Amino acid sequence: MRELKIFSGNANRVLAEDICGFLHLPLGAISLTTFPDGEKHCKINEDVRGRDIFIIQPTAPPVNDNLMELLIMIDAAKRASAGRITAVIPYYAYGRSDKKDQPRVPVTARLVANFLEVAGADRVLTLDLHAGQIQGFFDIPVDNLFAAPVMIADIQATYQGDDLVVVSPDVGGVVRARAVAKRIDADLAIVDKRRERAGVSEVMNIIGDVDGRVCVMVDDIVDSAGTLCNAAAALKAAGASEVHAYVTHAVLSGGAVARVSSSELESLVVTDTIAMTEAMRISENIKTLSIAKLMAEAIRRISAESSVSSLFN
Repeated sequence: MRELKIFSGNANRVLAEDICGFLHLPLGAISLTTFPDGEKHCKINEDVRGRDIFIIQPTAPPVNDNLMELLIMIDAAKRASAGRITAVIPYYAYGRSDKKDQPRVPVTARLVANFLEVAGADRVLTLDLHAGQIQGFFDIPVDNLFAAPVMIADIQATYQGDDLVVVSPDVGGVVRARAVAKRIDADLAIVDKRRERAGVSEVMNIIGDVDGRVCVMVDDIVDSAGTLCNAAAALKAAGASEVHAYVTHAVLSGGAVARVSSSELESLVVTDTIAMTEAMRISENIKTLSIAKLMAEAIRRISAESSVSSLFN
């Protein structure tokens, strides 16, 4: 078996260190700098020839800087004769641009896949892709893990004995919400909304019985938080006793944290795929779950050439 080495970019070094902690490995030595004009530069400061290299870098905001940093790290490892390079991308940016749904628009999720392959990645490990078909954009193996087991464990521990209903904040997330509802033996409800334009959502009605019940919304990305906050208000108006949300990727751009804090949401639980901001840390109703153990186990199994399929459950 090739010697395993893990490197991290600047996007979420804390997560990379936590993953290394579970694997009992040191984080690889790498120098990452930015020139005054914004160009990125990297140098790997240890031997990687023939090694099994894992580069951890979510393409979180600033998206383009972190994506470019990931690409040059992959290129550096490739040119240093690494045996195999796995791009570990806990949050895969541009995943929402996964189809040509309007005239003259790009499929940027496919373009990013092309970038990663050309740079020299041999495989990709990611978590909760916005759309499953993104795996098909690659001609290299892609392991798409799910945060659901981590979230379900927390839901069961926190709301034991409560009359729960799992809610999809939009029609597109029904499959994800149904899977969680089935695992915890809860009912399912759906928020039917109409999006007039990007970044603006209007809640229309609630499908399902939420009156007097604890609602747990489940989604993959929270960006402006408009959808979640509007959905929470609609659920409260429909009689829900409490509204909570579990979301994998906490983009939380602009004034999203303040929006969540002033909304009907009792709590927003997110994972650490994206590094926490100071606003998130001081927020009283935002909680973070770690996916480091899940990612570490996937890395261990990939390096050992053993099955990772049980981690999907």
